[in-house]
Amino acid sequence: MTAFLASLAIVFLAEMGDKTQLLAMAFATRFSWQKVMLGVFVATTLNHLFAAYVGTYLTSIVPLHIIKIAAAASFILFGFWILRGDKLKDEDKRFNFSPFWTITVAFFFAEMGDKTQLATVALAAEFNTFVPVWAGTTTGMLIADGVGIIVGILLHKKIQEKLIKWVAAFVFIAFGVWGLYASLHS
Repeated sequence: MTAFLASLAIVFLAEMGDKTQLLAMAFATRFSWQKVMLGVFVATTLNHLFAAYVGTYLTSIVPLHIIKIAAAASFILFGFWILRGDKLKDEDKRFNFSPFWTITVAFFFAEMGDKTQLATVALAAEFNTFVPVWAGTTTGMLIADGVGIIVGILLHKKIQEKLIKWVAAFVFIAFGVWGLYASLHS
């Protein structure tokens, strides 16, 4: 249960202000929220399935203490990545299939190499478990993108994006520092 909840929380925070959350907001202005969420679900399920598998596989070839140090360091880097911010670069207009496939394909490719995919790899390696991390990161993405769609449509001008980014970055950096300390002093 810890791996699921930690994965959900970390990916939820990482997704705040992320380009895929911006992509969800952009698609919600063109398509129904149900189609957007279904496309996000399918793309994230497949993408994070791959990432969780890679993270779990890493533990069979790399010593666990090295993985824990790398995972903690990556959380610090993710925190700074959040502060840098992401921009939507016409990913919402790149593909022209049916609405469902446009959303699904755009999300799948937007997630490749994204911090939430990399966080999924790190979490699967850190917890050395597959299904709870995969389910947690996928659920975290769905909740974050759902919130992003609702907030983006209803309250876009009233929420300070900078505040959300700073809180998310602080949490990532704190987890990373704590993880490094624990890994190096055990």
